This record gives sequence, C-alpha cells and structure tokens, in this order.
Amino acid sequence: MTVIDRWHSVVRTRDRAALAGMIAEGAVFESPVVHTPQQGKAITVKYLESALEVLNNETFRYLGEWRAERSAVLEFACEIEGITINGVDMIWWDEAGRIVRFKVMIRPLKAINLLHRLMGEKLAAAR
Repeated sequence: MTVIDRWHSVVRTRDRAALAGMIAEGAVFESPVVHTPQQGKAITVKYLESALEVLNNETFRYLGEWRAERSAVLEFACEIEGITINGVDMIWWDEAGRIVRFKVMIRPLKAINLLHRLMGEKLAAAR
C-alpha cells in the first residue's frame, strides 16, 4: 500500500492512530492561514486531525491526484456553511513512507476566512 493509499484510508476511516503512525518526527505542516511552518510531529498531527474534523464532512471528495516518486498533490472540494471550498494537499514523504511535509492551499478567500475561524475554534478546544 502506498503512502497516498494509506492517506486515503485515514481520510475515510478518520483513524487517528494510523494518522499519527504516518507522520515523521520532524514533519512540517504548512497551513493556508498560519504564516510560519509548524514544525514537529505533534503539531502536524494536531493540525491534520483538526482539519479532518473540520473539512471531512459528507461533501468532502478528492477531485484529482498527481504523484511523483516521493510526493503527491491531491485536489479536494467540500462545502461548509454554504461555502464551496476548493484546495490541494501537497504531501512529501521519506524513504520509509512517513510524511515529512504537508502543505494545504485553499481557495476562495471566503473559504480561507471560514477555515481560519473553524480551525481556530477546533485547535483552541484541543488545548
């Protein structure tokens, strides 16, 4: 099973243990709303868990996928509070199949503003 196959399984099942097992210790998460990269496994897992809860509703779907040797870009869409969100997950992994970098890009602006609010609430509640 490839890294991306495992990622799709995590998205389908929302398996937090499987997610944590996929992330490398020194992983970096790049958010569409936080200006500095978030460094480390714990914060990367926290952001991804929160994003799965916020974005991964009944409308969430991947639209396309582009793969390289140790990276992939996955385009997604969903709807939250009547706003259609379109974005990409850019994922890089190491030779052991652990995710070392995860970057999310979102459009349009009102979707970014909505996610900023919802992710902020989710992350604050997790503290």
